[in-house]
Amino acid sequence: MESPVFEEIDPASDCDCPGCVHWRRALPHSWAGRAGAHPAAHRALALAAVASAALGAGHAVPAAAAPHAPYRPGIPAGDEPDTPQGVTAPLHGLAGRPAKPSVAPKPTAITRTEIINRAKTWVAAKVPYSMSAFWSDGYRQDCSGYVSMAWKLPGNEWTGSLAQYGEKISKEELQPGDILLFHNAADPEQGSHVTLFGGWTDASHTSYTAYEQTRPHTRRQSTPYAYWNNSDRYVPYRYKGVTPEEPVPGKEGGRPGAPAATPYPGAAYFGPGANNKYVTQLGRMLVARGAGGSYASGPGPRWTDADRRATRAFQTEQGWTGAEADGLPGPHTWELLVTGKGKDVKDGAVGPPPASHGVPGYPGRAMFRPGANNTYVTQLGKQLVRKGFGRFYRVGPGPLWSEADRRAVEAFQRTQGWRGGAADGYPGPETWRRLFS
Repeated sequence: MESPVFEEIDPASDCDCPGCVHWRRALPHSWAGRAGAHPAAHRALALAAVASAALGAGHAVPAAAAPHAPYRPGIPAGDEPDTPQGVTAPLHGLAGRPAKPSVAPKPTAITRTEIINRAKTWVAAKVPYSMSAFWSDGYRQDCSGYVSMAWKLPGNEWTGSLAQYGEKISKEELQPGDILLFHNAADPEQGSHVTLFGGWTDASHTSYTAYEQTRPHTRRQSTPYAYWNNSDRYVPYRYKGVTPEEPVPGKEGGRPGAPAATPYPGAAYFGPGANNKYVTQLGRMLVARGAGGSYASGPGPRWTDADRRATRAFQTEQGWTGAEADGLPGPHTWELLVTGKGKDVKDGAVGPPPASHGVPGYPGRAMFRPGANNTYVTQLGKQLVRKGFGRFYRVGPGPLWSEADRRAVEAFQRTQGWRGGAADGYPGPETWRRLFS
């Protein structure tokens, strides 16, 4: 096949790269000015065009998913991720010749911790999504390029070639560093995607922490298993090069995800107002021990009632009562968690909210929001009626959160002298305490 001949003309361009934007502003009608300043640039464009044509002729894999526009900063993207595609390529882009089918070399040894840590670098940098751009580390900025980077693969793979680097596993076998892959072989541009598994966020294994490259940039968030859409078509894979974590000297019996080397930081790091890495670490250990049912979303650095309920569920499981099961982690609780000892929380049990001075424990903000349906809403409504705010209810109160509940709470908050966001109609810990005092 003969290579097409390209005329040296100045085509209309809507390229958003910084260079093109600059030249469109500086020399809007002159291609010669650009070529004159950088004579090699024009020749490079022609060569790139020839190379692209040759690649398209010699490789059946789609070079780009046409329905998806390039990433453009400042333009909002939809909630659903675009289909990330792209051909197998060397780390720093296409080599200018038809790509041959990828053959997986011997896997590079890597630990799960290293995989997740590599994945976190793109999350921290908020790497923009692109099917054609390459990040400074040489990996393509789409979903499969992201996994290629996290797994430390020698090249940029795509959804159609990643499976050869892994082995199929079951849902129950998933561990941090594994992937969930959907490759639509019949039509690769429709739906194909891959996410990196970061660990379960609940004991029932209905959601997990997903690391993924999608628009507008790399993200880490709690995701329903296996994905938001096409869930039944995702297949779990484990990288063939994964190696066991090196044991921590002097510590035995630890479990995956239990940072045995971390000493107890002190009681000051836990409780209302605390916001630090140890709260996150505590939450993750509690989820790993079966207390994830206490969390409406993944554990984070800010202390919440979910952390207290999860801690109390774990403490109660050890047979502790009273001050030993107050929902605040002491040295003994911490030691059991970081060493993997003690009893796990059974069946995702949720620790009961602790009571204080005869006031029933505040169950958390997640119990009071549109769509909530639980006994705490009924308990709240009945107390509002007792306090003289029943005029807002035509029926009930009942377990389903309604506008009547919100208006009654707002009226109560205003009687406390609160205004603005402090009187939004949603009960916080202080509203709850005053209401039941």
